[in-house]
Amino acid sequence: MATTIGQNIEILCNEHGLDRALVVEAMKEAVRAAARKQFKASDKTDQSIEVEWNDSDGSVEISAHKTVVEVVENPATELSLDEARDLTGDDGVEIGDELLIPLPTEELGRIAAQTAKQILVQKVREAVREKVYEEYIDRKGELINGVVKRFERGDMIVDLGVNLEAILPKSHQVRSENWNQGERLRVVIDDVTKDPKGQQIRVSRTSPELLKRLFEMEVPEIYDDTVNIKSAVREPGERAKIAVTSNEKDVDPVGACVGMKGSRVQAIIKELRGEKIDIIEWSDEPSVFAANALSPAKVSQVRITDIDNRKMEVIVTEDQLSLAIGKRGQNVRLATRLVGWDIDIISEEKIKAEITKQMGKLIASGEAVPVTALEAVTNVQAEVLQAKGIDDIQGLADSTVDQIVDALDVSMDEAEKIIASAKAIVAASAEGEVAEEQVVAEAGPVGEAETTAEVVTEVETSNDGAGEGSNM
Repeated sequence: MATTIGQNIEILCNEHGLDRALVVEAMKEAVRAAARKQFKASDKTDQSIEVEWNDSDGSVEISAHKTVVEVVENPATELSLDEARDLTGDDGVEIGDELLIPLPTEELGRIAAQTAKQILVQKVREAVREKVYEEYIDRKGELINGVVKRFERGDMIVDLGVNLEAILPKSHQVRSENWNQGERLRVVIDDVTKDPKGQQIRVSRTSPELLKRLFEMEVPEIYDDTVNIKSAVREPGERAKIAVTSNEKDVDPVGACVGMKGSRVQAIIKELRGEKIDIIEWSDEPSVFAANALSPAKVSQVRITDIDNRKMEVIVTEDQLSLAIGKRGQNVRLATRLVGWDIDIISEEKIKAEITKQMGKLIASGEAVPVTALEAVTNVQAEVLQAKGIDDIQGLADSTVDQIVDALDVSMDEAEKIIASAKAIVAASAEGEVAEEQVVAEAGPVGEAETTAEVVTEVETSNDGAGEGSNM
């Protein structure tokens, strides 16, 4: 048995790369448990059994602490004076002496030996798991290579080499990717546990860390800290955005990541099996960063609406609206995650229509709206128009193209655009007046004693009642 244990120690140390002293200690504990079982030691006597490993000849020595007594009551921990003198050959042994008595290893039976083996295997397994944990816990987020070994209920077992496996859960697999047994793949370490069941190392193909590590491999400027990755987000298999910045003014961070003719980013896209990647220049100014993050859409304006709750509005032209939002909202969703602000996309035309409507209401109420309210008219041009007698939007709408061309020295197209904007506001005011007249008409005849406020109150009451009836 001693030879077998010695051989097992060598095999275990070589196979798992374990410390020899650790395996020897595990073996001693296993033999101690087996001896306790064989010699029927109680809980109290378990501590009396000692196991020593003789490294020179690879043998195990088992001994028991026993007390010399007059009358033996517990043979496991006691022995008589005569027996003690016979075993030691020392007539000087007295009652009460503590002796270390060797136990014959040959008496360890088959069951006891099996117990020792099971305990040894368990201890070694625990040691291996502890070793793996200590080695990999600080490597979370690291890129490693592996080979697809097998599939278990949708999860993928990845062989990392050196008798080590990792699990790639279904939730960390990209749905559009298909892998076959024996294929090589790159993954990042997502988590490491001490859980006694299953694989200790969990890896991922969906983590943004995979994107970061791939860029670090492909872009030397990132590796030497000339270019820094600030953040990265992904919708695995579809699209990703990564924000980068440069520590040197003469280095373009986006260009460095793209590479000559896109060679660097194309290598990463190939590794991610066609996932599209937007490389964004990072900015510490949220509005600038948001405008960049919505690439490839071009942003007209960014307005921060709630700085405390990190909310902003991004204004784009109508032709850029669908591009800014993206397919199924993907572009704005990724940009929101990348920037860390809630982004609301609004078309420029909608903003202009709202402004036009508001100015129309002012005209309808009898107020004069100055020509400077038009975005197309500068302050200098407004002064020129006023000198020509065109003081407000109404006057501008009534002007001819020739008048505006002569007054402002602009092209006919520009003049037509200015007049069209003014006419749109006037039209909006006319629509408001018509709507108001319809409201008054629906109210019915109004007596002399009724005020305008009373008419409006009656109309609102009437409309409320109609609304409730229509919902029933």
